This record gives sequence, structure tokens and C-alpha cells, in this order.
Amino acid sequence: MLNTMDSLVLIIDIQEKLMGMLNQGIKEQMLSKAPKLAKAANILGVNTLVTEQYPQGLGSTIDEIKNELKEYHPMEKTGFSALLEPGYAETIKSLGKKQIIICGIEAHICVYQTAAKLLEEGYEVFVLKDLCASRNKVEFECAMDLLKSLGAKITCLEIVLFEWLKTAKNPHFKEIQGLIK
Repeated sequence: MLNTMDSLVLIIDIQEKLMGMLNQGIKEQMLSKAPKLAKAANILGVNTLVTEQYPQGLGSTIDEIKNELKEYHPMEKTGFSALLEPGYAETIKSLGKKQIIICGIEAHICVYQTAAKLLEEGYEVFVLKDLCASRNKVEFECAMDLLKSLGAKITCLEIVLFEWLKTAKNPHFKEIQGLIK
């Protein structure tokens, strides 16, 4: 089970131009749910890291996420796995978290390769299926299947939020519940 003390949120490449390549329904889902994840993490004190793949060409992280982050210090990358960037694996390790909640674009490239490397490094990886996207549905489903076969837990935003809360007596329950109503 997830808990806030051991959790780290990793938002992979939810950038302007990548969002523009998604079909409208998936784009709307990402625009609706991604800010909720960032806000809930802030409320509950869960560290959040953000990556941006070649931001000069793909733009920055969407404003809907940036506006909900306590701090916005994206890690620029050109490698598909965030852990290929110098110092990034060390940054994650330095936070001392063993549960990584990962989401982003494209599920079959950067999310997949980052999650696979995190699993290889011994982390418990939770992939937010409802907060991951690819331009093509077949590639998206292939990524989810592969990640599951590697040992990632395929989950969704509400499951994560309520696992973090544990009980309706959590002092942040009403605030988190308000995000999903």
C-alpha cells in the first residue's frame, strides 16, 4: 500500500506540444487530472519532480500543472529515461523514497523507459494509467502491458489519493475529496 512518507511523484513530459498531439478526450482527461495530482501531493507533503523532454522544441510543462506545484524546477532531458540524465538518479535516491508514482507523455517511450529503469533500481513503481498518454492507443496499451509484466503496479489517480489518505479521519480528507468531486 502507498503511504505519503515513502512516496514520490514523478511527472514526465506533460508539455505543451506533446499535449497538442493527443486526441481530444485524452487531452481533456490529462488537463483535468494532472493538476489534481500535483495539488494533492502538495497538500499531503509528497515530493514532486517534473521532467521536460527537449523543452526548446516541445515547450514547457503545461500551466495547469505548474500552477499547482509548490516549486517548479523541471529537469530538462534528452534521454528517454529520466534516469539517463546526469545526477537525476542521485536526486531521486537522495529523497529517500521507495514508492514512485509516475505519469506522463508518451507512455510507451519516456514513461516506459523511466519506469523500467526505476524498477531495475529496486523502486516500487505505480503507473497512473489515467494520467499517462500516447498518441496511439496500441502503443499506450503495449506500454501498460510491458510495465505490468516488469512489476509496475498499474493504478489510477483516485486509488493513489485514497491510499495516501487511508481514512476519512485524515485531516486532509475533505480537501482531497474536493479535488475529485
